[in-house]
Amino acid sequence: MDQKKKAARYGRIYNQIADLLKKSNNHLAHKATLIAVLHHKMEYFFWTGFYTLTEGQLTVEMYQGPLACQVLAKNKGVCWAAINQGKTLIVKNAEAFPGHIACDSRSKSEIVIPLRNSSGEITGVLDVDSKEPASFDETDAEWLEKITGLLAESNGFRQ
Repeated sequence: MDQKKKAARYGRIYNQIADLLKKSNNHLAHKATLIAVLHHKMEYFFWTGFYTLTEGQLTVEMYQGPLACQVLAKNKGVCWAAINQGKTLIVKNAEAFPGHIACDSRSKSEIVIPLRNSSGEITGVLDVDSKEPASFDETDAEWLEKITGLLAESNGFRQ
């Protein structure tokens, strides 16, 4: 998908999610809605979900796609790298990423966006996988950060 078309689609998704999040005050409903919309509106999203950081453990929360790893080995893989580096990570070739955790061998590329609470502490990540290599780029990063920012705003968190 070309950058202009991708950005336009993300803009529409952003507006749709912003409107949907106004319908409830429940943070779990917000997360479930965000995941469902993203997963079904972006055809290259193979697995879309949240991992939550609790007591030093990264555990799957809600997601769409094939079966997930329930707990990610500490300090291994893209999700932990994003947490440890405190920034969004785009991985063009997941198989070449050091310590990659292959919950599903069909995943070939990945993007991970850290989520922060109102104190700035990382509380988890949005993780998106694709079956195609190099599916994600800076446009995905920019818009997924904005979209998770909506979630953060609706629940008293910050992005």
